[in-house]
Amino acid sequence: MDTLTPVIAVHAVAALYVLLLGPLQILRRRRDRAHRMLGTSWVVAMVVVCVSSFGIMHDGFSWLHGLSIWTLICLVLAIGAIRLHNVPTHRGFMVGSYLGTLGAFAFAALVPSRLIPHLLRSEPLVVAATVLAVAAAVALFAALTIRSAPAKPTPRPKVTAA
Repeated sequence: MDTLTPVIAVHAVAALYVLLLGPLQILRRRRDRAHRMLGTSWVVAMVVVCVSSFGIMHDGFSWLHGLSIWTLICLVLAIGAIRLHNVPTHRGFMVGSYLGTLGAFAFAALVPSRLIPHLLRSEPLVVAATVLAVAAAVALFAALTIRSAPAKPTPRPKVTAA
């Protein structure tokens, strides 16, 4: 079992952000500026989760590190797809990335020898405070972003020759 290190703490907070914001991004119907802004923050957090996972190697390279590499590839493909206006491919890779993160979290939370169950037994208040703080930050950031972003992108003015 690992001990809580700065790398693991950053990994855990970023993963919590991804897990909490993901359903909002997936279930929210509007695909507007707020979706893009929140999605950008989600992708940044996902990259932090994947990259930081390589600083957590107690027995060398594992399937979780393979999942991190695959997730990074999926994020690149998802961003490329949406830039080409291919919404179904974008959605598939993003939802798949979220589900992969959910699976990795389930593994980390349900295997008794992993750090999450140990922290829940030894430091339940720290875990609860961390989850509540990240949840509050996600809720506040999402609410402010959705409230402040215009519902529809502002049309660009047409330039006419004089």
